[in-house]
Amino acid sequence: MSYILIFISAIFVNNIVLSQFLGICPFLGVSKKVDTALGMGGAVAFVMTLATVVTYLVQVYVLNPLGLQYLQTLAFILVIASLVQMVEIVLKKVSPSLYQALGIFLPLITTNCAVLGVAILVIQKDFNLMESVVYAFSTAIGFALALTVFAGLREQLALVNVPKGMRGMAVVLVTAGLLSLAFMGFSGVDGGLKILFGIE
Repeated sequence: MSYILIFISAIFVNNIVLSQFLGICPFLGVSKKVDTALGMGGAVAFVMTLATVVTYLVQVYVLNPLGLQYLQTLAFILVIASLVQMVEIVLKKVSPSLYQALGIFLPLITTNCAVLGVAILVIQKDFNLMESVVYAFSTAIGFALALTVFAGLREQLALVNVPKGMRGMAVVLVTAGLLSLAFMGFSGVDGGLKILFGIE
């Protein structure tokens, strides 16, 4: 049942963008259209899950045994950047159509701090490998959900006559703030689920 709790909590309660404010750059930059947001969400889900598995193994089997925990951030950045480059090269050879569909999203993921944040968070939360994978995948779903909902709101905003002083980034930031407030409504859900499933 702890996996269900991790899953629901990562998507709604502790949403990586709207509660923890990681990955704001792609959230604001790639959210003009729903199609683009869905593409970015899918690419992040794949890379975040894969990167979390690899960084977890690096932490447990390389950094911890050698007493190099202080190199965690640097090692994780190098692993994530290398992983994205390898995925890009493999996709270009194996599936050119998928590579074309992802387009600029893959290089953008290299600089997405949400991927690095999740890799570090699973170590800080002391998750095992399976919990780490569930947490990474659910966090990516939460990221994609927030991105897609926000993109839908921005598409609707484009059709509305916004007051002159609020046009552009001002109305986008206000909308993001209101969406974040909406997600705060889920803040008691994880406590209720713990009671329901009898988890300490």
